[in-house]
Amino acid sequence: MAKQTRAPKKKSNAEFPAEKFHKTSKPRILVCNDDGIDAEGIEFLAKAMAQIGEITVVAPNSPQSGMSHAMTLGKPLRITKWYKHKKFFGYAVSGTPVDCVKAAMAQILPEPPDLIVSGVNYGSNTAINILYSGTVAAALEGAIAGVPAIAFSLCTYANADFSYSAKFAKHLAQKVLKEGLPTGTLLTVNLPNLPEEKIKGVVVTKQGNSKWKEEMLERNDAYGQPYYWLRGELVLQDDSLDDDEYAVRHGYVSVTPLSFNLTNHSFIDTIRTWNLKKR
Repeated sequence: MAKQTRAPKKKSNAEFPAEKFHKTSKPRILVCNDDGIDAEGIEFLAKAMAQIGEITVVAPNSPQSGMSHAMTLGKPLRITKWYKHKKFFGYAVSGTPVDCVKAAMAQILPEPPDLIVSGVNYGSNTAINILYSGTVAAALEGAIAGVPAIAFSLCTYANADFSYSAKFAKHLAQKVLKEGLPTGTLLTVNLPNLPEEKIKGVVVTKQGNSKWKEEMLERNDAYGQPYYWLRGELVLQDDSLDDDEYAVRHGYVSVTPLSFNLTNHSFIDTIRTWNLKKR
């Protein structure tokens, strides 16, 4: 399969002032996430990418976890410049992670980037979580557009230490920029929330079978009207380092190649035996 190393050039849309790429030999990297532009993880990721390329940050202006591949239809998007530590950091978009990638490609960047990175996300994006993840969806949108893309997730919601995830992100990004990825393929990376010396290694995995055991709690508001909280626990249903969630829980960095083609090819011939006909 042919490797996708760079999307074709496009003309900049003049309706939004396009960010100018400087004349440089450095790769151009788009940084996005689903936790929002003010999240700690994206700042670590942006700093890591800035060591190897010319970065542009485009992220939601508020948290958008669990949005999967949702995009905003029927209402306008707003794009505003965002500052951190009194310095320009990037562009905040009033929409989903997918909106951010679309806005970056259509309005902000004069031409497609060489790489899209998404994260670093709070919480794992393994197994069934891949289908819900806005972090993965941002990278997936890059793959759809023909740009190599990687999603990074740190498997914790508390006491997060992004230092090693940023270091590994830099290493893997350099590899992808050099080697490329097959067309339509992205990588999703899940890292244990451990000090570097306690991480056992890196394994290439497949999407595992772990699923959520969920419950929906009913409460009443001040007016006596019911409302609901969805909560749950991701239950491990795998027993091999070949599976993403199992690998992370046992101290390994998990790297999983994904594709947006959801066809179950192994079932096609079976369905053909049904001899379906127009009725």
